[in-house]
Amino acid sequence: MLGIATVVASAVCLICLLIHFGFDRSPQETKTLARILRAIQILFATGIIFNLLFNFKETVGQTKIIKWITDAGILITLLPLAYPRPDRPWIPLLEQILYNRAFLFSVLAAYSAVDLSYGVIKMIGKRTNPSLMLSVSFLFFIIIGSFLLMMPRCTVTPLNYIDSLFVATSAVCITGLTTIDISQTFTPSGLIVLALLIQIGGLGVMTFTSFFALFFSGNTSIYSQLMVKDMIYSKTINALLPTLLYILGFTLLIELLGAVAIFLCVHGTLGMSLQDEIVFSAFHSLSAFCNAGFSNIEGGLSNPLLLHSNQSVYLVASALIFAGGIGFPLLVNFKSALGRYMQRIWHWLRGKGVLHQAYHVYDLNTKVVLVTTLWIFGASTVLFFLFEYDNSLAQFSFGDKIIQSVFNSFVPRSSGFSSVNPAGFLNITLLMFVVLMWIGGASQSTAGGIKVNTFATMILNLRAVVLGRDRITAYGRTISVPSLRRAHAVIGLSIVSFIFYAIALVGLEPNLSTRALLYEAASALFTVGSSLGVTPLLGTPAKLLLCTAMFLGRVGIISLLVGIVGTHNDSPAKFPTDNIIIN
Repeated sequence: MLGIATVVASAVCLICLLIHFGFDRSPQETKTLARILRAIQILFATGIIFNLLFNFKETVGQTKIIKWITDAGILITLLPLAYPRPDRPWIPLLEQILYNRAFLFSVLAAYSAVDLSYGVIKMIGKRTNPSLMLSVSFLFFIIIGSFLLMMPRCTVTPLNYIDSLFVATSAVCITGLTTIDISQTFTPSGLIVLALLIQIGGLGVMTFTSFFALFFSGNTSIYSQLMVKDMIYSKTINALLPTLLYILGFTLLIELLGAVAIFLCVHGTLGMSLQDEIVFSAFHSLSAFCNAGFSNIEGGLSNPLLLHSNQSVYLVASALIFAGGIGFPLLVNFKSALGRYMQRIWHWLRGKGVLHQAYHVYDLNTKVVLVTTLWIFGASTVLFFLFEYDNSLAQFSFGDKIIQSVFNSFVPRSSGFSSVNPAGFLNITLLMFVVLMWIGGASQSTAGGIKVNTFATMILNLRAVVLGRDRITAYGRTISVPSLRRAHAVIGLSIVSFIFYAIALVGLEPNLSTRALLYEAASALFTVGSSLGVTPLLGTPAKLLLCTAMFLGRVGIISLLVGIVGTHNDSPAKFPTDNIIIN
């Protein structure tokens, strides 16, 4: 019970510190917060002393160096309570630290973060349903983010909670829909908070959480290690932390390179200061790689200064969107393939001949995703060019039309950026965009939709049925029945969900354009972020409805259902097989 109380107190502590530093308070509210934090400090210290006295061996065996440091920090903060501040301190610098409220708050925040990390690992070790953990983690970051975005230092003008919740949900679920003008609402501090929420959502909440949990607490049970291994697509348990570091490092490297490339594209063209250009480049690189679609300038990427200057910024954004949308499993596979190729080269340089491959370097998932993605990209680029040649692209030169077609073939897959207003698109183009939204990007990526993997499985199954084959094969491999069943379930649920949200949204907003609302429902559910301009016009019930759509689209309806219902084994009895007439 003491351990559970400590974990709850850690979450409360972080919330109290957030309120203390982020919001204006009356003297009475300040005193109340101080009392709560003091009680939490004493609870933390009680837990540490209890474990040292009554669970000494277990505590010493499981506690890592970072936990020892934070434990010691909490015990040190008790000294000012037991020993009042001296008039003539022996060591003035030490006295200034110990009796400084900033030191106390820093230690409390550090201890809370470490304790929550231990709590995550313990939850995994107790075989908590991973789907339920994923859903709760998303909700936790959304709620925390909604309060962070409301802080006075984060906004130019006061922001009501429903809009803050909507933007936080959109950021963590990397959608990009917004009911407010980001560039006119948030201060630099607000943009930093928004960027952090996008980064957490883009990396994947469980990937982000697993990294800090393992980093702070170390590996514990075999089950927890196996579960984290599946979350981050690692081949072996021994490679958990290196794989996490690779994913984080690759993400930050690509975003850094993207920021540099965007800066070189826009430098001197937007009428900004050097500092504003750097902020613009970093924010848009992050937003593009995470497929979030947020922009910190008026009009976003459709800003006239961008649209009618160097078009290369759209190619850079397209490359970042593609890199974020192919999925982290492919990145891990590429890393393994690179290591294998380097091993072969080293083997050859040492004069031992050619090292033959004992297995496929690229797995089936990688091949299917890359081939399907390239086919969809090629087809959507050509179709957009043909459909909008004399419509939204009429103002561009022939070369710029090609660039805009390339960029707009990536946008509806999940990124949500707009270079030309989609409200002016032909109906056939909007229909194509809805289909692309539905497909989305690769599984376990920053993109939304049913995922390219699911779409490819559906096509391969269709081919097998037409050809009369009993098995579904691709690249010398047979696709498993569980993969096929899950693909069909995802497709069915996506269609049912879209119908539900479309009908509900039209019912809540009967005075708005039905076409725009249907497009809005698809954009939210498939976490795209593109809009025909009706998002700011929605009422509170419609905004809350879209928040649930974005949440379900990011978490996954099947994952949420599995988390709520749980898994049930089949009955040992086997029933006779029969057929249903389908034609």
